Amino acid sequence: MSDAPVLLSRDGAVALLTVNRPDKLNALNREVLEHLYRAFTELRAATDVRCAIVTGAGDKAFVAGADIASMRTLTTAEAKAFADLGHRVGDLIESLPFPVLAAVNGFALGGGCELAMACDLVYASDKAKFGQPEVNLGVIPGFGGTQRLSRRVGVGKARELVYTGDIIDAAEAHRIGLCEAVVPAAELQAHVRKVADKIAKKGPLAIAQAKVVMRRGDPSLPAANELEAQAFAMLFGTADQQEGMAAFLDKRPASFKGA
Repeated sequence: MSDAPVLLSRDGAVALLTVNRPDKLNALNREVLEHLYRAFTELRAATDVRCAIVTGAGDKAFVAGADIASMRTLTTAEAKAFADLGHRVGDLIESLPFPVLAAVNGFALGGGCELAMACDLVYASDKAKFGQPEVNLGVIPGFGGTQRLSRRVGVGKARELVYTGDIIDAAEAHRIGLCEAVVPAAELQAHVRKVADKIAKKGPLAIAQAKVVMRRGDPSLPAANELEAQAFAMLFGTADQQEGMAAFLDKRPASFKGA
């Protein structure tokens, strides 16, 4: 397998993108996000793509989150740029003229959960785990989690998940509407491919317009995402962010001081 951080392949009208950092549980850093952006841009220019699938390499993680080691020392300005890049990837996924399906084969935490939620449909392995645990690091979701989560599961449940940082299993994710279905791990890729093939046979112009109309029905999302990115960046100027990420990397409980 290539050592590229994102693998892109085509099979007929269906494209497959694989986040390829299995040794890091496919964690997102700037390089991965830039490769995702380029891959989706390439697919947008391909007139014969009818559906795309996003998954993670290996059997442990879809995307376990952002790469904390690379985030730990970000300045406020660098954190804003990082959040903006994550938002550009999510916005690009939502603006594509074809559906993108997430095949969540393991951990989908933090940025991984946000990546999945930017997709049109989310399908989970019975081993998958979802969550937005950023408050454990002294920050908040920065790639759309505070906004897309509430749009999928409702404001109250989204607040509960963001405020507590709880991680939930696939069955609970399905119950609250975070994913469309849960299937045995060995059957996940085949199940998602079956859905993708079904969509690919429909009228592409109709699918494209349906996606545009359904997205534009919620016009406040871009402004809300910008507010989130600014708040995410501001927290990188705090001692709590330094403590939260240091504690994560040191594998110890964090001691937050509110400063």
